[in-house]
Amino acid sequence: MSTTPARALPHPRTGAGFPSPVPPGSGWPGDPAGSATPVARSAADVLRLAQGCADLAALDAASSVCRACPRLVTWRWREDVAVVKRRAFADQPYWGRPAPGFGDTRARLLVVGLAPAAHGANRTGRLFTGDRSGDWIVAALHRARLASQPETVDVADGLVLTGVRMVAAVRCAPPGNAPLPAERDACNGWLRREVELMPAVRAVLALGAFGWGAFLGAARGFGWSVPTPAPRFGHGAKADLIRPDGVPVQLVGSYHVSQQNTQTGRLTQAMLDAALAAAVRAARAP
Repeated sequence: MSTTPARALPHPRTGAGFPSPVPPGSGWPGDPAGSATPVARSAADVLRLAQGCADLAALDAASSVCRACPRLVTWRWREDVAVVKRRAFADQPYWGRPAPGFGDTRARLLVVGLAPAAHGANRTGRLFTGDRSGDWIVAALHRARLASQPETVDVADGLVLTGVRMVAAVRCAPPGNAPLPAERDACNGWLRREVELMPAVRAVLALGAFGWGAFLGAARGFGWSVPTPAPRFGHGAKADLIRPDGVPVQLVGSYHVSQQNTQTGRLTQAMLDAALAAAVRAARAP
């Protein structure tokens, strides 16, 4: 863990100075939390605080200051990355906190990813922002007329999503981009409440097997009907889920937009567009 004292560096767009990691309520663009936002320090706290959130704004605030996972917080991995930084971003402040959901609060389509990238959302403070994975998914959303622009650079770049919201199964950047099962389970409380607060959702696009499994687990947790045996993940795979009120929600799978997948051709632009189109059709169904 780095012991380098935090010093203020200018935000790349606004020029305002921030230490790394960024304290809640210090003026970072779009920071949903304040200095008095209650902090979850255990999985039990996550469940309690998440259930106490009356809307997505409150959930974004509470989840963005979460400190429930010892490996990520007590050992300060996400925050250590924020201090040490990547050389290309050494002159920038790093968010260094959990990345909350982002997008349309009345969306009919939910995109579920894995976790924030160490030098992407962990740096910028917004999911799928500031890295190649974000470039891929946001460009696809723009082609589908769900995003206002094809690029995602920083939290103050003006990007607006319409009809879609993005969320990560695990909201902190994990070492090696590999969350532990306990970290997934702790963060599940935020995901479950996010879905509960989005009654208009009719389709979910899961990016990768981890997001697919995390969403199925969340759906079971709040009493949805999930096929048995558990639907298997695959690119273009579909699973029909039923909410307790009888409303159908279709889960659609896509290979993750990781550089490993996109640079090797395992996931092509056409493949991503096709999976997204299937999810959009399901989301717009009566």
